[in-house]
Amino acid sequence: MSANAKEAILAAARRTAQAHGYGGLNFRDLAAEVGIKAASIYHHFPSKAELGAAVARRYWEDTAAELEAMLAESGDPRQSLSRYPQVFRTALTRDNRICMCSFMAAEYDDLPDAVKTEVQAFADVNVAWLAKVLSAAKVVSPKQGQARARAIFAAVAGAQLMARSRADIALFDSVIESYRAAGLLPA
Repeated sequence: MSANAKEAILAAARRTAQAHGYGGLNFRDLAAEVGIKAASIYHHFPSKAELGAAVARRYWEDTAAELEAMLAESGDPRQSLSRYPQVFRTALTRDNRICMCSFMAAEYDDLPDAVKTEVQAFADVNVAWLAKVLSAAKVVSPKQGQARARAIFAAVAGAQLMARSRADIALFDSVIESYRAAGLLPA
């Protein structure tokens, strides 16, 4: 199987997991979407757990790169903090999907250990980036950065869940603005 097929499988698995979580990953359905035989998926991913871990790892790696690129592009920590919710909003604009790792975190008790590790890494990457940028923007002291970063991450992910449950992206925007008005997110 080619590297292109592996990438197509990962992309299809990502879309599926953003809409249906880890429980929604099904080799037969993924194979149909990619246009290959289900048995071909096993060449790169011998089990659903390995596929789930690989797609979650790729997801947090992509997010980490996106966050770093956003900071490098603007060069302004405050502007980057202002743009942070867009990372979560984007999923909603794609057929009302949500953050894949948020969805998987809700399934935590049913996840294989390898997938749990990658889901936790997603949260860790977001919190570490937020803490670093909050400190650089002088919003909080480095000592307070971790706690504030966790609050922001949880709040933005929660806004995404609320908006998805109503298929209403305007609700996401409204909740994010309320976080800014309350001072959780820098204005």
